Amino acid sequence: MKQTVVLYPSAGVGHVVPMAELAKVFLSHGFDVTMVIFPLPFKSLALGASQVEQIAAANPSISFHVLPAIAAPDFAGSGKHPFLLMLQMLRQYNDELERFLRSIVPRRRLHSLVIDMFCVDAVDVAAKLGVPVYTFVPCGASPLAVLAQLPALLAGRQTGLKELGDTPLEFLGVPPVPASHLIAEMLVHPEEEMCKTMASIFERGMDTRGVLVNTFESLESRAVQAFRDPRCVPGKVLPPIYCVGPLVGNGARDGESTERHECLAWLDAQPERSVVFLCFGSMGTFSEEQLMEIATGLDKSGQRFLWVLRMPANINDPKRLLEKQCELDLDALLPEGFLERTKDRGLVVKSWAPQVDVLNHPATGAFVTHCGWNSMIEGIMAGVPMLCWPLYAEQKMNKIFMTEDMGIGMEMEGYMTGFIKAEEVEAKIRLVMESDEGRELMTRVVARKKEAEAALEVGGSSYAAFVRFLADVENLGEQLELVQ
Repeated sequence: MKQTVVLYPSAGVGHVVPMAELAKVFLSHGFDVTMVIFPLPFKSLALGASQVEQIAAANPSISFHVLPAIAAPDFAGSGKHPFLLMLQMLRQYNDELERFLRSIVPRRRLHSLVIDMFCVDAVDVAAKLGVPVYTFVPCGASPLAVLAQLPALLAGRQTGLKELGDTPLEFLGVPPVPASHLIAEMLVHPEEEMCKTMASIFERGMDTRGVLVNTFESLESRAVQAFRDPRCVPGKVLPPIYCVGPLVGNGARDGESTERHECLAWLDAQPERSVVFLCFGSMGTFSEEQLMEIATGLDKSGQRFLWVLRMPANINDPKRLLEKQCELDLDALLPEGFLERTKDRGLVVKSWAPQVDVLNHPATGAFVTHCGWNSMIEGIMAGVPMLCWPLYAEQKMNKIFMTEDMGIGMEMEGYMTGFIKAEEVEAKIRLVMESDEGRELMTRVVARKKEAEAALEVGGSSYAAFVRFLADVENLGEQLELVQ
């Protein structure tokens, strides 16, 4: 009897995409896989509504079950942060999730429930049904090590961490992290709802039977070791950590699109390793002033570039996720004459480009990134050096790990002010593309790429970690049967 694994991602391209890649690993080991999707009450490119449809179309081997829609909170009219409303909605979907899990009969067919790090309320459903439940973390072991240790740090405080400014904080397994580089929502007063909720999520996420992480052990060995240290979260035995990554798709080879994107044809005409790729994720936005500075820096650098440009918005406004993308007027957003002056060496693409395909194209020589974990991992797998421009979530922490621990990126100075000048854009692009320092960075990233490939091979560290995870689930199943 073939067993079924149920995967339960939260909303967001950065959560759905790596979980779909995890599904492929389960398939390769002979399991049936069902991804359970909760319907969003609004269409949002950033939150992956269309992405789910694309993934489903490209992966007929993965079953997709969309939970029946329930009455949703008023995202647009509420004064609450959309993230809190999303969590409220996820809790309300527990009954529907339970109903679906009960429909998988006989019970032995259900191998395990793997939940996204934000779907922690589903732990209650798994406990009720006696289903082994595991957490999947789409970010890495280093940010996870900080997030696991944060609740204890907050518990003893009467004031928010924001007042500490750039004071370095010590966490087991990672370099010192300035307080200002933590997730912004965790810097407010510990009693504020957002801070309390996030701390609770990070605690509960470590209460499952184990944690699957989208990384490979040699990339973050210090952080992985930290989870095995009793000092990591005093008084708590942490579950096993399984480094099963990097979980990265093959772009067009995965059948994501039948038509080749125009930007790939443009790259075909460019010399090898000559193009700087600028892309800031599904939720990365800038002000109009910042777009002008980027354009000026690119213009003056003289380098070839491919720039994915999104509608200007305030990155600190969470409601931007609810807004529909309007048609971009590039001439109005960019400096006068910019497109004409750079037409022989640059291409500006509106809203989206096939990032994995672009990064793996022979013409791509550097990647200006927001330091989202998936983007960083894709950069490593393509062997492309990175310029780090973190924007939100855990990205400022990722920038520290990328530049100080992993040696795969250079910092774009000014990111903490929320505004990077044209001179810095020009200087760093020249540095990564023209200097010995840039070539050394390339060498380090290519070495990491080889490590990542070795980890995924049969007998490699990530392959072995996944096999160990499957053995642990089997042993747990036998124990549960004895108890019953």
